[in-house]
Amino acid sequence: MDDSRIVELYWRRSGDAIAETSRKYGGYCYAIVYNLLSSARDAEECVNDTWLGAWNSMPDNRPQYLAPFLGKIARSLAFNRFRAGRAEKRGGGELPLVLEELGDCVPAAPSAAQAVEDGELEAEIGRFLHTLPPRDCGIFLRRYWYGESLAEIAKRYCLKLNTVKTSLYRTREKLRRHLEQEGYAL
Repeated sequence: MDDSRIVELYWRRSGDAIAETSRKYGGYCYAIVYNLLSSARDAEECVNDTWLGAWNSMPDNRPQYLAPFLGKIARSLAFNRFRAGRAEKRGGGELPLVLEELGDCVPAAPSAAQAVEDGELEAEIGRFLHTLPPRDCGIFLRRYWYGESLAEIAKRYCLKLNTVKTSLYRTREKLRRHLEQEGYAL
């Protein structure tokens, strides 16, 4: 079923909306959350909460592209789960590493929290990503959006592990400089 029909099911408040969403995007959302938390139980709970989040937000939103809409909800839930401390007890997944790597090129709280709430930082990072070559952008997104391990990224792009590390380092440095030029205090 295409996205517009699934969104229409949400708008009609049909129970089929969740079943269709789960069928089409269950694996996608599960992969995002599992990569970040490394806990099957937490991933399943976050995915189920993603469907609830979509259900609750659909009357106000009509997303044109359902995958990124659901991915954003799933990621947010994974970060919330991590902050609650449960993920740390079960291994932590890639999230601690991802947050540590981005620490030097994304503004620190509370200004970052405010900027993210306003959507400004998110939009600025999006603009930055559009300036990157496709491979560099893909590597960056695989690591920091999907939470994939360095080894998974290297395998996906048929690269050496050190090449992936170097690409990520250089892209983070470019992002840091870009954000500084745009007035974000790092």
